[in-house]
Amino acid sequence: MTVPAPPPPDLAESEVKNGRLQRVSLRNRVTWLAAVCVAGAVALVSIAAFVTVHDSLYQQVDDDLSTRAVEAATGPLVRTPDLQQVPVAFYAAANFKISVVYADGTEIGPVDKPPTSLLEVAVARHQSAKSLRTDQRTNSRVVAVPTGDNAALVMSTSLQPTQRTLAQLSVVLVVMGGAGILLAAAAGTAVARAGLRPVQRLTAATERVALTGDLRPIPVSGDDELARLTASFNGMLTALAESQERQRRLVADAGHELRTPLTSLRTNLELLMASAQPDAPKLSEQDRQEMFADVQAQITELSALVGDLVELAREDTPQTVHEPVELTDVVERALSRVRRRAQRVEFEVDLRPWEMMGDATALERAVLNLLDNAAKWSPDGGTVRVGLRPEEGTGFAALEVADGGPGIAEADRPYVFERFYRSSDARTLPGSGLGLSIVKQVAERHGGTVWAGEAPEGGALLRMSLPGNTPETKQQ
Repeated sequence: MTVPAPPPPDLAESEVKNGRLQRVSLRNRVTWLAAVCVAGAVALVSIAAFVTVHDSLYQQVDDDLSTRAVEAATGPLVRTPDLQQVPVAFYAAANFKISVVYADGTEIGPVDKPPTSLLEVAVARHQSAKSLRTDQRTNSRVVAVPTGDNAALVMSTSLQPTQRTLAQLSVVLVVMGGAGILLAAAAGTAVARAGLRPVQRLTAATERVALTGDLRPIPVSGDDELARLTASFNGMLTALAESQERQRRLVADAGHELRTPLTSLRTNLELLMASAQPDAPKLSEQDRQEMFADVQAQITELSALVGDLVELAREDTPQTVHEPVELTDVVERALSRVRRRAQRVEFEVDLRPWEMMGDATALERAVLNLLDNAAKWSPDGGTVRVGLRPEEGTGFAALEVADGGPGIAEADRPYVFERFYRSSDARTLPGSGLGLSIVKQVAERHGGTVWAGEAPEGGALLRMSLPGNTPETKQQ
């Protein structure tokens, strides 16, 4: 038993990644995207707000502390019991610690003095105009300003109230941010569920088509992008249903048309084989020749029918037309071909130049079918009139083919371009009933139209109108 080789590492890894991505639904991805976006926005706003409030509170503490220190240093003095002059703020400061530091490092003040360091001594010695620092040991902010000679007033305040305020603000920002993220996730889920409902309907419709082949359109609601997508999907379903219907009709009609020559061919072959048996009655030479001629005619008819079916199937396939074509050349090539096989009729030709974008091969096949049809219905020595002329002011040119035959009954004219349609007069003549349907499909694929009517000579007049322009118009 052959053991299949393991997939390449890169392919296996890619399939694993694709499987992981496919396990996360689009709705969940929309929800996560909304939550992540809101979380990022909340985080940025919260950080900006916290930093702003943090700097503002600390700046406020510094400004208030510096102002109080300057006021205390320049305020009135009082004499202590030991006959020293101290600021009156020693006895009026609330929520502040205050002291006076001298140049020699001595310090006087209440029992609860602020922390001091060399920075405050440097202010007392006039080596620095002011000092402002944070004392990590006591978690306080300390300021020193000069007062008197060789002295500095030192004042400090605790940072705990500010830190408590910032902690409360952090809690509020975290709680409100978390609530906003949850709300965004819920809103994202609701929006994704509502927005993806048409996508879910499209998915269900696609799965239904794949499983059952049911091509019924799905309801369209709204006028947004998803509604237009649904309408486009319905258009695709309609086109697919029409294509299937055309295929079924083509198969049914082709089966009906093939049955008659095949039955006749089988009957003739069975008779020929039976007459070849030893004890069977022998056929006369004339009967044998007639049967061989009938078989040859049936084979020719089958070959023509198969060729027309292949051409019709090719014309059913959408093709992009981008080739410049001179329609006059196409008609002349088709005329040279039909003249060789329809020598019993004359062709009266009047062609005007006409350029267009199209498939030259398909156009020549359509023109050849028109000419063959006219030659088939024209009597011996009759004339087939072929004309190509622009239709003024329309941007179209009309190719008209008129014959001298019995013409087309008015009741049959709307159907002569349908597949396998053959009037009661045409059933005795060779043909598959597909030639004019090919003409119609070629014309429609090139943006044109076809029409059947009565020629002035009394025969049939078939017209194929095709868009394009004259060489003079193109040069302008």
